[in-house]
Amino acid sequence: MKIAFTAAATDAAQDALATFSARYGNVPLEKADVAVSLGGDGFMLETLHRVLGLDLAVYGMNYGTIGFLMNTPDEDNLPERLLNAQPSLLHPLHMTATTVSGEVVEGKAFNDVFLFRQTRQTSRIRIEIDGRIRLEELICDGVIVATPAGSTAYNLSAHGPIVPLSANILPLTPISAFRPRRWRGALLPSTAVVRLTLLDTDKRPTAAVADFKEIRDVVEVVVKEDRRQHATVLFDPDHGLSERIIAEQFLP
Repeated sequence: MKIAFTAAATDAAQDALATFSARYGNVPLEKADVAVSLGGDGFMLETLHRVLGLDLAVYGMNYGTIGFLMNTPDEDNLPERLLNAQPSLLHPLHMTATTVSGEVVEGKAFNDVFLFRQTRQTSRIRIEIDGRIRLEELICDGVIVATPAGSTAYNLSAHGPIVPLSANILPLTPISAFRPRRWRGALLPSTAVVRLTLLDTDKRPTAAVADFKEIRDVVEVVVKEDRRQHATVLFDPDHGLSERIIAEQFLP
C-alpha cells in the first residue's frame, strides 16, 4: 500500500509526519493508493481540496483541536486501519462570486459557503432559490449555505440544524439576523441553486468565503452542490461521519 502523508505546520503534526514517513514510507499524492492527513479539521479540508480529481481517499488523524473529520492518532497498524476504514462520500459546494469591480471568482467548499459583513454595518441580502425570490431583504451579519458534513461546523455555531449525510439537504442559516428578526433559516434540497444578492454595497461591503477562500466586496454569490466532483473520507469502524453527525445532536 502506497501512502501519501500530508501534515499541518504545527509541531505535533510535523513530528507525526516524520514518524509515519520513516515507518511506512511517503509518496506523492499522484502516486498514492491512499492519503493520510495529519492535523485538524481545517487542514483536512485543505487536503480534500488537493485530492479533488485524483480519486484518492483520505484518512485523517487528529493532531488539531476538535477533529470532527479525523480519527484517533495511533502509530501502530496503520495499513490494517486503512483497509478496515469505512468511506464517506462528500460532494462540494460550488461558489460563483461576482465582485463590485466585475471580477468573477469561483470556489469549492466541503464545509460551507458564507457571506459576512466587512464593517460595523450589517449586510443586506436578497435570497433567491431556483430563480424565485424567497426573501427580499435579510438584514444580518451574514448567511451560511452548508453541506451536511459542514452542518456541525459554523452552521451549528450560528444555531443552524444538523443534517444527516443521507438527507440530501443543504441548511441555509442566517448569522445574527436583525430583520426579519424571527427568521431562523431554511432547509433546501441539495439540487437547489441559491443566489445571494448584496444590496447597498457602497455602504455595506460584504465578503464571501468558500471553506478557506475569501473574496472581498461581492455583489452576488451563486451557490450549488457540485455532483460531478467528490472526495472520499475514511473513518475507523463505528466512528463514521454519519454516526458522528447523529451523536453530535445528543451532546450536552
